[in-house]
Amino acid sequence: MASHGFTLTAQGPFDFADALRFVEQWPATSTLPSGGRTLRFAYCAEHDWLPIGVSVSGVPGGVAVETTRPAGPAIRHEIARIFSLDVDGRGFEQVGRADPVLEELRLRSPGLRPVGFWTPWESACWAVIVQRSSMHIAAKIKQRIAEKFGARVVVDDVEYPVFPPPVSLAEADGMGLPAQKEEWIRGLARAALDGVLTAEYLRSVPPEEALAELRGLAGVGPFSAGLILIRGAGAPDAFPGDEPRLFGILREAYGLPEDATPRDYAKLADGWRPFRSWASFLFRSSTYQDR
Repeated sequence: MASHGFTLTAQGPFDFADALRFVEQWPATSTLPSGGRTLRFAYCAEHDWLPIGVSVSGVPGGVAVETTRPAGPAIRHEIARIFSLDVDGRGFEQVGRADPVLEELRLRSPGLRPVGFWTPWESACWAVIVQRSSMHIAAKIKQRIAEKFGARVVVDDVEYPVFPPPVSLAEADGMGLPAQKEEWIRGLARAALDGVLTAEYLRSVPPEEALAELRGLAGVGPFSAGLILIRGAGAPDAFPGDEPRLFGILREAYGLPEDATPRDYAKLADGWRPFRSWASFLFRSSTYQDR
């Protein structure tokens, strides 16, 4: 792999080893073997939709990154977003200290920050593929789409199929999915090409507005909208309006009644501002079965 290296430094606690452990148990994104200390992946960079290979390893206070092509400010920002290094995390400690339940969880992995999809576009496609399917089957289908429609990038001497950019799927068929899902993905591709399904746009509007706009896309329900905004765009302070699994975790952790409403959960999450996404991620990742 051609060496174009740079370093990203965290503001606040960060432990790359925690991020690596999470990714190794999360099938939604495709990665190359880590070798225990390095995370290798490839994706189509959002700012130009061209493929790029990435190798990330931990350094004190951040990460060292090598890429297969020169990494300008846009790519650096995208990779920082993936590891939530684009957010000053020092205030999250204060949020935790104000909530003993959250603080106990935070102290188990004080350096764990949300790890995101490579792009909102890829997270949206995953949200469609995984509907009514297991994560492991969905991961195989996503990989086959990459092999059929995507480019190939060599990362540390290993050739890797890259999940295709929106332009490659905007008119595609034969993705190995039901016809309705393929139509939804073609619609998501057009939304990405229009600039709607991008981190830049989704982070530029209030979270509630972004969630509402995402729910307006065919094939995107409340859960998928939250996934795209929080884990795709990396919005640090959003709370999904309807996520039964997260609600179940919170109900048990806080001793909430069985008939607690979405509004009750949203009120609880208000205490985590401006890190509602980060807190929700910790609760989900406590089981390492997150989507």
